[in-house]
Amino acid sequence: MPAKKTASAVELVQIEIDPNLRYEQALKDLEKLIADMESGKLSLEETLLAYQRGAALLKHCQAVLTQVEQQVRVVEV
Repeated sequence: MPAKKTASAVELVQIEIDPNLRYEQALKDLEKLIADMESGKLSLEETLLAYQRGAALLKHCQAVLTQVEQQVRVVEV
């Protein structure tokens, strides 16, 4: 018999970030998530979701910075 999932089951979810999200807004969202996580007021499930969203935002920011860096290199040549 399969195990019954409870409402509090912790699951990994795929977080999608809007590719048009501006770097500044993504950074602001990431800073808010960090503050929320550091506050200690989030449940374990909320902390996991915040971490997953934060990781996705970080990846987005890194991609934007890489793209801008490549554009700067083209302009410098």
